Amino acid sequence: MLSMTLTPGFTDTDAMGHINNTRLPVWFELARNDLFRFFIPDLDPQKWCLIIARIEVDFVGELFYGQEVEIRTQIARIGNASFVVQQEAWQEGRLGARGQATLVHYDFTTKKTQPLTPAQREALTPHLISA
Repeated sequence: MLSMTLTPGFTDTDAMGHINNTRLPVWFELARNDLFRFFIPDLDPQKWCLIIARIEVDFVGELFYGQEVEIRTQIARIGNASFVVQQEAWQEGRLGARGQATLVHYDFTTKKTQPLTPAQREALTPHLISA
């Protein structure tokens, strides 16, 4: 499991004083940077080889301004050319949101998916939920 802790800013809140629902997909993407480095170690956009095929977020509790949020990231499934990332946002020991993203290994030149390499699979496997 990978973990990232962030402190919500005032601009992350909505009129009700909660973390705005639009922030969670952004936070989840930020927490995927460690996974992105398995594919693009320097995160150079010119070398990018991943596309997002699907995201979903379930809001299961409240998250608040001024209290750290831990984003936990794991791999739910590894396919031939894609993998599913499962993430959770925790604050003060309570689950606030969970989400999944399907990422596809992609060649932007040919506009086609490409199989995950053995090295990429090896890097993802230790973070597999069943591992």
